[in-house]
Amino acid sequence: MARLPRIYLKGCSYHIVQRGNNREPCFYSEQDYATYLTFLKDSAEMFSVAIHAYVLMTNHVHMLVTPIGDGDISRMMQSLGRKYVRYFNAMYQRTGTLWEGRFKSNVVDTEQYLLTVYRYIELNPVRAGMVDHASEYPWSSFQYNGAGREVSLITPHGEYLRLDKNHEKRRKAYRKLFQGHMPDLDMKEIREGFKRNGYLGMIDLNNVFKRSWV
Repeated sequence: MARLPRIYLKGCSYHIVQRGNNREPCFYSEQDYATYLTFLKDSAEMFSVAIHAYVLMTNHVHMLVTPIGDGDISRMMQSLGRKYVRYFNAMYQRTGTLWEGRFKSNVVDTEQYLLTVYRYIELNPVRAGMVDHASEYPWSSFQYNGAGREVSLITPHGEYLRLDKNHEKRRKAYRKLFQGHMPDLDMKEIREGFKRNGYLGMIDLNNVFKRSWV
């Protein structure tokens, strides 16, 4: 069966998911997490892709990204994958694949779902029972978006910046998004988006090139 082509639209953001092969761990130590983030930053800069949100779970990763200009997500992920698999195999004296096939991606309807995807990504450790609050998990972008710590990897999305012009007020408004549980309907929509041609929400293709992430 032929692989479906990926949908890439200039100016749009994408929710990316990549899982370990057979759901096996991709990270064992703090060094693994830190090394992956270093490689991600290098590859994102190399291929002009802005990283807005991410979480590194034990056996999979989530990202919210936007290609800049001629940025190429596939090439970024290929570069990142090669570097990290080479590191991981050498570190743990193993061979072969690490990832479960190609990464999955959703085109995100910016106006309707952008901040919902931010929240979905950064709440992964809470849903998994690893922490009680997103702020307690060190390997996610909440450390920047909600806690205000410096994370050079992150480029804030325009929808995030529009929460408030003041940095502290913006982070306070962002943290309010994490009060209570995420609605089941929102989680279902995000998960179903990967099954329906890679779209999350109703995207107006006539206006897509007018949108900007800055």
